Amino acid sequence: MENNTSNYVYDNVIQINDADASRKFIANVFLWMFVALGLSAFCAYFFAHDPSLAASLRDPETGGNTGLGTIVMFAPLAFILLISFGFNRLSYAILTLLFIAFAVVMGISLSYILLMYTSGSVFGVFLTTSLVFGVMAIAGYTTHQDLTKFGSIMIMLLFGIIIASLVNLFLHSSGLDLIISYVGVAVFVGLTAYDVQKLKRIGAGIEYGDASSKKMAIMGALTLYLDFINLFLMLLRVFGRRK
Repeated sequence: MENNTSNYVYDNVIQINDADASRKFIANVFLWMFVALGLSAFCAYFFAHDPSLAASLRDPETGGNTGLGTIVMFAPLAFILLISFGFNRLSYAILTLLFIAFAVVMGISLSYILLMYTSGSVFGVFLTTSLVFGVMAIAGYTTHQDLTKFGSIMIMLLFGIIIASLVNLFLHSSGLDLIISYVGVAVFVGLTAYDVQKLKRIGAGIEYGDASSKKMAIMGALTLYLDFINLFLMLLRVFGRRK
């Protein structure tokens, strides 16, 4: 599932050189991101390994999705749109609840991959994703090179991936699917560095601790969470071993 709305618009942010505020903001962003990843991993594991929970998503006789399973597949996108378009109107508490609910639902939808791929390959790809993501996050935070133009290119490529993926739903081309996966890995690797740098600059331009900064930290966590998950899924499509 390739869902990424990295190009958020953070209004009324004055860019100033405040390294301490930036560090605190980034730390808060990563804290919420790790919370979301933990919730998703927990839900994915239990829905994949509990037969009754797995049966609530996928009919064991027909192998098709149940009504709940279909809802779970599309619910993460609905949460992303709700959080994105409601950012300025929602309170911090509501935004946080929606973010947590999104992480839970996303984890449930990811339980499918534990049924499709071997546990060893999923674990190996997760470790690889963590390493690559960490390296690119550090690169994005420490580089003095402006990645704005680079990020714009990555976002355009992301739209290209989405369009190609939709086309391949009808073509069912394994070759095109592999190309999409390789390009997707490159795109989300690049977006990780770009988004971290963008969040670093945003953090330097806000007063840490007020309501708006907390809301922006949630939005930033959502951005990085999507970068990580999509990078993980792309790498899994390339290197994962199916059962």
